[in-house]
Amino acid sequence: MNYVLITSARNEEKFIESTIRSVVAQTQLPERWIVVDDGSTDSTALIVDRYLKSYPWIELLARPNRHDRSFAGKAHAVNAAVERLKGLEVDVIGNLDADVSFEPGYMAFVLEKFKEDAELGVAGTPFTEEGYDSRKDSFEGENYVAGPCQLFRYSCFRQIGGYVANKAGGVDWIAVMTARMQGWKVRSFPEKTFHHHRSMGTAERGAHSALFSYGEKDYYLGGSPVWQIFRVAYRMTKKPVITGGLALLLGYCFAALRRMERPVTPELMRFHRREQMKKLKAVLRTLLSFKKVDNFSVATAER
Repeated sequence: MNYVLITSARNEEKFIESTIRSVVAQTQLPERWIVVDDGSTDSTALIVDRYLKSYPWIELLARPNRHDRSFAGKAHAVNAAVERLKGLEVDVIGNLDADVSFEPGYMAFVLEKFKEDAELGVAGTPFTEEGYDSRKDSFEGENYVAGPCQLFRYSCFRQIGGYVANKAGGVDWIAVMTARMQGWKVRSFPEKTFHHHRSMGTAERGAHSALFSYGEKDYYLGGSPVWQIFRVAYRMTKKPVITGGLALLLGYCFAALRRMERPVTPELMRFHRREQMKKLKAVLRTLLSFKKVDNFSVATAER
């Protein structure tokens, strides 16, 4: 199977070379890799330009500078790159952020998963950040693929309409959940990971501000209030301890009080909440089973 990659990069001079080195070292190279310079004011474009002669399958697409950093910009940049792929036979299309890195066999591994299962629409792996491992720290589970590195079967990507521009964010989440709602399999395969060099959502802002925005996003993407309570409680145990969870809660409540406009359809919101309740029940069943085992162990020890 062949694949193409698209990267939307804005002021990523600190990390983009690590991403480039990861891609050019792959055991299976992409047919094309379009790097969209989304109005950078630093040396992002110059760094990419150094690799163009040695790797002619890399293309640099420049977009005009924007005054604000909007999540809709990622969708517009990706869609502009997709337009340049017309006429090219593509099996898999990947969105790759400009601040990730992975081992040489990474892409070949994910492509093999697509080859093995024709119903697989979106695939990827868990990821690590400094002090964070999505395999154990994320609430999403194996049926979700994180935004920094998402690979889509191209027919699935076309069916869901690609990335839908939303200024507040969640474009990659909407794409994944729409694919699941429409019957495609979505899978994060734990055998491999990629590394995300910047904590998600912290570009040009701090950790608390990012968590507040995540709380807003949890609301406007239709997340259940019940689910949010458990998510906040769990987040309070992670750095920044207590205050991180409070920022997440405040973001959700602030968005609810403002009745922040939701970019998701009622159908997708209902699907999302059903999935959250399924996961929550599974978590609670697991916790109860551990408690029963502990009680049995204590009772046995006392005999």
